[in-house]
Amino acid sequence: MDKEIRALYTEHTIRVYQAYNKYIANEAVENGTFGRNFKLERMTWIKPSFLWMMYRCGWGTKENQEHILAIDIKREAFDFIVKNAVISTYSENTDVSYTEWKEKIKRSDIRCQWDPERDLSGNPLGYRSIQLGLRGDAVRKYVYEWIVNITDITDYVKELNEKKNMGLDISSLLPEERIYIVE
Repeated sequence: MDKEIRALYTEHTIRVYQAYNKYIANEAVENGTFGRNFKLERMTWIKPSFLWMMYRCGWGTKENQEHILAIDIKREAFDFIVKNAVISTYSENTDVSYTEWKEKIKRSDIRCQWDPERDLSGNPLGYRSIQLGLRGDAVRKYVYEWIVNITDITDYVKELNEKKNMGLDISSLLPEERIYIVE
């Protein structure tokens, strides 16, 4: 299965998505970054694929994932994250031994998972999308240095979901994601 990073991006930023409860989300939008309700000590996962995020949060219906944030981060930060990520699950198809991988996982503040991309109904597609886990120094840089803008897109998501549930084709209303190549 192919791996692709698809995202909404500009010359300077790339959009990732996260879903939270109203306290974390409202504070983040108000402050332009995450605040006291956000736990810096926990791993946080960012996803550049809109439909994968919708699959993960049930279009904003899952508990503590009712508010969807579109977070624009610096492209150089995203590239750094991808280049320094350690794959979450060991595979024998790499040039690294299990012991070396375990040591990398222990030392790394960045994880990478490739999950099947999803269609509008949540069905898996024939390629995988990236999600990136940040902890430690990486999550602190994300919160304090890398975020450019945070937008609450919850109303947009609910509107899309209502139309989808009525049987309407919402394809043209989705973010126009393109394949992203890490510099």
